[in-house]
Amino acid sequence: MLHASFAKAQTGSVPNQAENTGQDAFRPPANLFQLLYGYQTAPGSGGSTVTTDRLNFRFDHRIDLSPQSLLVLRTDLPLLAKNPMNSSNPSGDYLYGIGDADAQATYVYNFNQRWAGGAGLRLIAPTGDDVIGSGKWQFMPVAGFRYGLPDFASGSFLEPFARYDVSFAGNPGARNISNLQFAPYLNIGLPDNWFIAFFPNSDIRINFGDPINGQTGRLFLPLDVRIGHDLTNHIALSLEVGVPIISAYPVYKFKAQVRLNATF
Repeated sequence: MLHASFAKAQTGSVPNQAENTGQDAFRPPANLFQLLYGYQTAPGSGGSTVTTDRLNFRFDHRIDLSPQSLLVLRTDLPLLAKNPMNSSNPSGDYLYGIGDADAQATYVYNFNQRWAGGAGLRLIAPTGDDVIGSGKWQFMPVAGFRYGLPDFASGSFLEPFARYDVSFAGNPGARNISNLQFAPYLNIGLPDNWFIAFFPNSDIRINFGDPINGQTGRLFLPLDVRIGHDLTNHIALSLEVGVPIISAYPVYKFKAQVRLNATF
């Protein structure tokens, strides 16, 4: 999903994916396995801070429907360590378990070498308990587009997308989820197979659901930056860091994620 693959394509066809390393959702490789470690802090009850360590296993598979259109299937399985302070865990001890797993299907259409668009749906299951997970089933429709920027730098593209996270079933006592999420994703290719990305995740959020700990408004606006390196044509390593700018809806105080992508 990154670097010179789209530049080798013929107009009106899906670009060659041989050198993709998993960054570009509209130029997916045939298969992607991702191992992610994440560290995040967020406001907890009574002024406490909740720390979450996350080990996430992700697998993507591409299905070519035509020379221009494709279907991308994705699954995620998170393992969490978390220390929330509540009536079930009054001392704020670390709790360990499986988080909320998800599955997603996305349709992508490549108009030409520069332009592509797509839409999909993610289903999140409450596989974690009510302390580790959300306790709710969730639907998350997503849509976005891609504009290649090869004249600016090889491997560069603009790929904004939005999604809406809404809960619809599960524990009736759990917090209802309803928030709009944005990512004005800009990826810039750098020399020697390095890249830097601004707002690569949909961390910009507007909350319309039940309030969370520390919430004073609806908007969360962070600075979210990822830097990475293609170690080979099929393996990439990256580090992403996020810190709040506007935190009226405090999704996190600090976020750091390390990703190892392998494509095949």
